[in-house]
Amino acid sequence: MKRDIYTYLLNWKKETGRKPLILKGARQVGKTYILKEFGRREYRKTAYFDFEKDPALGEIFKGDLSPDKIVEKLSIALEEKIEKNETLIIFDEIQECPAALTSLKYFCDEAPEFNIIASGSLLGIKLGQKKSFPVGKVKLKTLHPMSFKEFLSGIGKDRLRELIRGKEDTVEINKKFHAELIDYLKIYFFIGGMPEAVYRYSEDKNDFNRIRQIQKDILTGYEDDFGKHSSKNDALKIKEIWETIPKELAKENKKFMISHINKNARYRDYWHAIQWLENSGYIYLIKRISRPSLPLVNYTEKNVFKLFFLDTGLLGAMLNLSPRVIIEGSKLFKWYNGVFTENYVTQQLIAEGIENIYYWASGATAEVDFIVEEGTNIYPLEVKSGVIRKSISLETYNNKYNPDKLCRSSISNFSSSGKYRNFPLYAVSLFPSLLEKISAVK
Repeated sequence: MKRDIYTYLLNWKKETGRKPLILKGARQVGKTYILKEFGRREYRKTAYFDFEKDPALGEIFKGDLSPDKIVEKLSIALEEKIEKNETLIIFDEIQECPAALTSLKYFCDEAPEFNIIASGSLLGIKLGQKKSFPVGKVKLKTLHPMSFKEFLSGIGKDRLRELIRGKEDTVEINKKFHAELIDYLKIYFFIGGMPEAVYRYSEDKNDFNRIRQIQKDILTGYEDDFGKHSSKNDALKIKEIWETIPKELAKENKKFMISHINKNARYRDYWHAIQWLENSGYIYLIKRISRPSLPLVNYTEKNVFKLFFLDTGLLGAMLNLSPRVIIEGSKLFKWYNGVFTENYVTQQLIAEGIENIYYWASGATAEVDFIVEEGTNIYPLEVKSGVIRKSISLETYNNKYNPDKLCRSSISNFSSSGKYRNFPLYAVSLFPSLLEKISAVK
């Protein structure tokens, strides 16, 4: 499957003074596949080592961590010579061997001519526990599930993807193409961005039961991790949080309430479980801000946040969403108070590398779903699950803060009216970069 991260990997390979790369990401998002494909296409050889599958590899990193010694031992284990600048070395599930993680420091300082990429499914959790992490000696990158743009490429619809990518304004696109993109968006809501599910759809457009089974198998694997990689007490709390998220997202007010787990639950008792899920890459946490001022992080409210799944397809599997909704008009976008729509937008913005994402609310009267900090600008984005009629929340926000732009995302086409800009849901990945691009031209 085509992945956008491939361009990033190519640029990494060309860097002067290249550092070892660490690729993070949840299980089943395609890390191993893309790294092996990168090695196959761009190097003469690939030396692949899986520390989870072969724990004995850890013996290589006991004692002397000098790169020459390690490469010599790895070559013996591989039964093939590892060559400088010609071989891509992949350390998979590196979190299982802390010494291998530490060794990256020495490769950076003493042997940058070796091309090394390390990856791990639960690396986000392990990195915070290791005092020997090579700070400043590695590059970090996260791989997420396939975005809607990647999904279009994955099913052979590059023409539609290019239509979105080529937008330089917020003028509506051809209605035929708009309708076609909305139809594929419905399918993406069900399938999501897990590569195996997308691949299955690309091979057989009618096998939705098999796709659902793939998603359920992935969820089972995630739940198995709760017990394998945390204490018994933490595993129970992690599972409680995990199972509560879909119910919280189905509410009109999607703010996560610990008390909905049980009336005696307290944030201090569950915060570690929430962090475990976030660090694993299984969920996204979006905090609420009291006011939209720079930097937004200074205005976050304690214990007020929303939790979203890493993938809208997995969320649908959790809620047992039927494939029938794909053909039932725009009902899917409104299902469960727009739960899939808001989760989808979160997933797309994060896939675009937007890290500073928050939301804003004014009592119980108004809520703007996303507040994004981009450079010195702050952009509000309200997500609508149907065709837009009126936006009371954005009007309230406008009256309080008078921003330059008021943005919405819905199933409507691109449009502009005064301060308002509408991004179709299938093109929400252009927010807010397109606004920045238009402003730069002016």
